[in-house]
Amino acid sequence: MNQISVAPPWLWIAFIIGIIVLLVIDLSLFKKSHAGDGHKSATRFAIKESIAWISIALIFNAWFAFQYGTENGIQFLTGYLIEKSLSVDNLFVILLVFGSFKIPEKFQHRVLFFGVLGAIVMRGIFIIIGAQLIHTFHWVLYVFGAILVLTSLKFAVESFKGEPEDEVESALVRWVKKLIPVADHYESDHFFIRQAGKRLATPLFLALVVIELTDLVFAVDSIPAVFSVTSDAFIAFASNILALLGLRALYFVLAESVSQFRYLKPGLSAILGFIGIKMLLVDIFHIPSFASLAVIGLILVIAGVASVRADKKDAKKIS
Repeated sequence: MNQISVAPPWLWIAFIIGIIVLLVIDLSLFKKSHAGDGHKSATRFAIKESIAWISIALIFNAWFAFQYGTENGIQFLTGYLIEKSLSVDNLFVILLVFGSFKIPEKFQHRVLFFGVLGAIVMRGIFIIIGAQLIHTFHWVLYVFGAILVLTSLKFAVESFKGEPEDEVESALVRWVKKLIPVADHYESDHFFIRQAGKRLATPLFLALVVIELTDLVFAVDSIPAVFSVTSDAFIAFASNILALLGLRALYFVLAESVSQFRYLKPGLSAILGFIGIKMLLVDIFHIPSFASLAVIGLILVIAGVASVRADKKDAKKIS
């Protein structure tokens, strides 16, 4: 792994073990929080958990920058911000999936936990393959850049037309239902049950499958995006994983208000377009890592502020 990363083998091992330990602790604490005094308690815990995950990522980022250089630290932070912003867009899809299957809130955390776990495994595999391809075949950067530019245009068209994402999601749900025999009820938070001597999937398992499939689609965007800021496999892997780990808690924080981020899609379109063009120009003009970080940060701030201001204007009109 040293050939494709500045990180030594012990850091890979330590990081993966650390992530597994944190996931186990997280699952235990999250179950207890949802067994507490209702929705408000769970939301408060999710906010604290989100802050904790972000703090862990930033602390690790600071340590990594100190050990392996400021440039690598900036690349790590930029990759983290890109994946974090894309994961917020992923929340729209998760909301649609849970709505389609009518998943009760008390069962959602289990689906999200295994969904994030599956996403971590898939991203890890794709990132290692992607890093090896980039180090072996330089032209792969142009392919990644083209993918990002096309995705940017797609996001821009969706933002302009206001196309509903639930149509695509519903088609995916119908396709999965045809492949997997599904029970019409829940039994606690089990993924499978026995009914009339047959083993059937519950709607929870179906929701998990759809979330994993949609994350596979999202990986087509996020993997090329992270390689626009670094060719280092560990930086790409660690920044992506740390951004994904907070996704479940972020869902419970933003589930009721995620639809208010009306300018998130245009913001993501601008970010993906910028980094796609950066990759296509890699051999002509080099954009420094700190400049990429500044541009991405600025776009996110503008999208966030514009969304908040638009919501306030709408609220005033209603009142």
